Amino acid sequence: MSATRRELLQAALGAAAASLAGAARANEPVPAQLRIGFQKAAVNLVVLKQQAALEKRFAASSVKWIEFPAGPQLLEALAVGSLEFGLTGDTPPVFAQAAGKDLRYVGAEPPKPLSSAILVRPDAPLKTLADLKGRKVALQKGSSAHYLLVRAVDRAGLHWTDLQPVYLAPSDARAAFERGSVDAWAIWDPYYAAVELDLTPRVLANGRDLSSNNSFYLASRALTEQHPHTVLALLAELTRADAWVQANRQEAAQLIADFSGLSLATVHLFISRRPVSPTAPLTPSIVADQQRVADAFARLGLIPQAVRVADIAWSPTSTSL
Repeated sequence: MSATRRELLQAALGAAAASLAGAARANEPVPAQLRIGFQKAAVNLVVLKQQAALEKRFAASSVKWIEFPAGPQLLEALAVGSLEFGLTGDTPPVFAQAAGKDLRYVGAEPPKPLSSAILVRPDAPLKTLADLKGRKVALQKGSSAHYLLVRAVDRAGLHWTDLQPVYLAPSDARAAFERGSVDAWAIWDPYYAAVELDLTPRVLANGRDLSSNNSFYLASRALTEQHPHTVLALLAELTRADAWVQANRQEAAQLIADFSGLSLATVHLFISRRPVSPTAPLTPSIVADQQRVADAFARLGLIPQAVRVADIAWSPTSTSL
């Protein structure tokens, strides 16, 4: 077990214990509504949704599920008060914080470096990352794939200005990739798994040694300040859902395929790249890793101002409890 995963597992167990102990002594009402943003690859959230676990645990709340194509759109909804809770990759929160959005990191899953990649078509002349110079690369601006590409460019000894980034949502990016309108595509699962099975593209690089590809749960300030025990209960439910996925891989894959419309083969492929993923409040090492993401975008001038990740990282040991 990696040090990061061990840290998160220990923190998850601690959060679950705090949630149970706190629930017994806290006279905290559940929120009137709990609107949750998720994406197709949000395995643990999809499981909770399909099992109606949160509807049962928070019976007095109105639980609503809202799907988004990518993290930037989800965090925009969170920032304007249309959500209370949601999951994104590493980069969307950096862009949101730099834009002055009011939100909080409340949980993290272990790294998933194999779950994103920079792809080229099978017959493309590009063989190395250095071959991206002067090329058009499709990506969702402000997504985890954005950071992967930033790191890949640096690894290749190139400058960001050596590329021609083409900012497209995943569905539009795939269409552009298929028709040859772009030379490469930086993308994450399950879009990565789907195109891998359909088109057998070549992988120029994945996140290994480039990006941890961390996943973060974020919440509104109001949820963390007014309902901290609800936040801990959500993290405990997510960890329980992950344990169920690990113990029931076939059933979990079928459940996600039935919900998402993705092929069963696609779901099995992207789940295979996903490690055991307990959810816990951010550890110091996760905060430090996320600060590196923020600093990389600040150095390139891709965000309007430098940010300090720790400023919006919520902790269950804070005075809110």
